[in-house]
Amino acid sequence: MSPTPDPQALFAPDSWLSDQGGPRYLQLKRRIEEAIETRRLAPGSPLPPERELARITGLSRVTVRNAVAPLVAAGLIEQRRGSGRIVAARPGRVSQSLSRLTSFSEDMSRRGAVPSSVWITRGVFLPSPDEIMALGLSPEQSVARLERLRLADGRPMAIERAALPTSILENPMDVEDSLYDLLARLGRRPVRAVQHIRAALLSRDDARMLGADAGDAALRITRISYLASGQIAECTRSVYRGDSYDFVAELTIPQSAPQTAPKNDPEGVPHPTPQG
Repeated sequence: MSPTPDPQALFAPDSWLSDQGGPRYLQLKRRIEEAIETRRLAPGSPLPPERELARITGLSRVTVRNAVAPLVAAGLIEQRRGSGRIVAARPGRVSQSLSRLTSFSEDMSRRGAVPSSVWITRGVFLPSPDEIMALGLSPEQSVARLERLRLADGRPMAIERAALPTSILENPMDVEDSLYDLLARLGRRPVRAVQHIRAALLSRDDARMLGADAGDAALRITRISYLASGQIAECTRSVYRGDSYDFVAELTIPQSAPQTAPKNDPEGVPHPTPQG
């Protein structure tokens, strides 16, 4: 087990807590998530007790409780009787933020898992009608097509089917582990994307590759990504195991919207609103 970091250094509020950072319980939640992702809080290491965390951060115990509860629900932290809260050795599900454009390799590496791939298809092809529409191509142009099974620590997690204009990726055989790392080296990494997520059932072929059963729950995600110039860089259609992924979006209220702060709630902790 890795040495437990000094909680005072890790959670001292000067480096992460600010008046402009949103509700304080969310800022603390993000701080704990970041510590887990960067392995400053390694698997199996204890989270400081609620009273100590409140003392270090200067927040109330209610705020600390509201920050930790969703991490327990997501499987990042385990509550053990007699041992307090510890970082899960291997979370059963992966929580992936929808607010950042990152690659599978980056997501898994940040969580301390080893990403790998099994190639299914990799080459240059004439585009399908769907690819022509998604990438804005003519029928005579070619696409680089990448299809692979993505794994974390050897466990099948997702199937990715990506198509890129050959002006973005001339030789798909150059892709090793991370497509985005290669595009960054070429100066063509996407800077924004639009994703559509829907529930689905695994087909027989996809279930076989993912080590699941046909008809099991899955998430189908279509992502169109863009360069800073606005050019379409990539269309990826992915199938994720429904029992392995949670996609998380953090929502905020626009500053221009009128807000009424609850009484006795200086730290932004949500409280139930009585229903009439």
